[in-house]
Parts: sequence; structure tokens; C-alpha cells
Amino acid sequence: MQHEDFMRQAVALARANIADGGRPFGAVVARGGDVVACAANGIHRDHDPTAHAELLAIRDAAHRLGTPRLEGCVVYASGHPCPMCLAAMHLCGISQAWYAYGNEDGEPHGLSTAEVYREMARAPAEHLTLQLGALRPEGEQGLYDEWAARR
Repeated sequence: MQHEDFMRQAVALARANIADGGRPFGAVVARGGDVVACAANGIHRDHDPTAHAELLAIRDAAHRLGTPRLEGCVVYASGHPCPMCLAAMHLCGISQAWYAYGNEDGEPHGLSTAEVYREMARAPAEHLTLQLGALRPEGEQGLYDEWAARR
């Protein structure tokens, strides 16, 4: 299959998801010219705010391949990946991703994540919508050392 074929599949998943009462997002994970996994946004089904099409497809691909590392895989997403999905791609080793509709396309419909990207670009102490701070209970120590000792 070619890039456009994978993208057409991602967009078809998004359209089918609309018909199912969901949001217009679908994703395909491919490797070596083959589809490894695909998914549509599932927030409407299980009320899981992390059930984005890209994350669901990445989870399925990792399960099918038996590894959390997805080097050599490519993601095709119907919409511009949000920061959460983009971070997941970085964390699992995906080095290439494509999207059909950008944030500018989604903005008039409340589907843009551009504002989240702007918020994430701020230093943690400057976040406007989420307070983030370190809080280690008194006497707590060694968690990471314990983990490293078991490796």
C-alpha cells in the first residue's frame, strides 16, 4: 500500500466513527507497507478521554508486535495529532506521522488542539490551565533506585 491508501483508510475510519456517534478521528499504524493496527476515536464509547484514535492504534500495534517500541512504524491520522498523541509517538519510537486535516481545519468546529500546544509550550510554572508541582512526602526516597536494582 502507498501513503495515500493508508491515509484514505484513516479518513474512512473517521467517517465511520461519525456515523457511530463519535468524533471524526481515525488512525492507521503501518510498517513495511502493511497495516499493523488501526482505530477510531473511542471517547464516545467508554468515556475515556485518552481514547484517541492514534493512542488506540498505537496500543494495538504494540500488542500485536509484542513490543512497546514501534521503530519503523508510520502513523496516518485523519486529524492533526494532539500533544498527548504526539508525545506517545515520540515515546514509542515512531519517527514519521502524517495527518489529513490540520488544526486550522478543525478550529471552526471546536476540533483544534492548537491551544493545547500553546499551553504545553509554556514552562510548567507558567501553565494557565493546570498547576504542576513537585511534592515528595517527607521520608520518601529510593523509588527509582529500587527499580534500577531489579533490572
